[in-house]
Amino acid sequence: MTLHQAPFAPVKIGVVGLGNFGSLHASTLAGLAEADLVALVDRREDRLHGISGQFPDVAGWTDLDRAIAESEAEAWVVASSTASHVPLTNKLLDAGHTVLLEKPIAESLADAQSLAPLVDTDSSNLMLGHLILFNSEFRQLTDEVAQRGPIHYIDCVRHRPTETLANFPGETPFYLTMVHDLYLVLVLVNRAEPSGFSAQTHRTPDGACDLALAQLQWPDGRLASLAASFLTPESMAKDGFDRMEVFGAGWTARIRANPRPFEIWDEQARWPLTLELRSEGAAPSGMLAEELRCFCRVVRGQQAVPMGATYHDAMQVQGWIDRLEDCVTNPGPAR
Repeated sequence: MTLHQAPFAPVKIGVVGLGNFGSLHASTLAGLAEADLVALVDRREDRLHGISGQFPDVAGWTDLDRAIAESEAEAWVVASSTASHVPLTNKLLDAGHTVLLEKPIAESLADAQSLAPLVDTDSSNLMLGHLILFNSEFRQLTDEVAQRGPIHYIDCVRHRPTETLANFPGETPFYLTMVHDLYLVLVLVNRAEPSGFSAQTHRTPDGACDLALAQLQWPDGRLASLAASFLTPESMAKDGFDRMEVFGAGWTARIRANPRPFEIWDEQARWPLTLELRSEGAAPSGMLAEELRCFCRVVRGQQAVPMGATYHDAMQVQGWIDRLEDCVTNPGPAR
């Protein structure tokens, strides 16, 4: 018997914010059969002009309101600065579009909460960008956890180069990097809310935060510790390194998703594939491609937004970060 499925109409998608990651979104979407890249938006004319040569048939705007009114886009990726996430997403949701919003959702819990009236109950019109949810090692880890039983302890490290401070002024490891591991922890504990929080930071001589440590505890005794920094030297992989270890009853698992196990040595060591990302050509692969394919299925109503990528998950993690930052500002016993 031959099974016939209804043809999948490519989703017409626009990208807002054409920095490094927004450009990666655009190039990945351009190669996906499930998507049709139809709009590019950036408030900076030079960025828009710089990417237009790569996508000569895709219209561009410096004004999102005009792009909403004039483009054919039915869904949007928001990959702009964190401070602009809420106002841009607000406009797009209010116009009836489905949005993939990069993390973190906002600079504060209050800002993030302002989107609530526009988000569908099942978050089907707002999906949070979360690459590592689609990392092959992490997906296998979640399968192993489901088969092997309860977790006792999770240990996450995520370290980035020292120049990150200069490249992202004002950002802290809590919001720029640790947030990714907090989402992974949320998935591994099936959204269970911690009962205890504690955190510490290290600062440079000029007061910038270059290291954040956090500890979470659950009522059943589960523990998680997280470290995120901007401390790795230039000689290491350009995106630093990540590691996660999970301990259960009689079993332990470790994943090292960054850098990928592909190294080249010439005049210095190189890691050509630091993350599982390949956007070139007609068949993009890796985490971002899988995330965007998932988003297309969400837009078409063929899949629910996965755990760890809903608005409600984002609000929960945003609350965790607020608690951790409060622990640093007002040190005391874990709470």
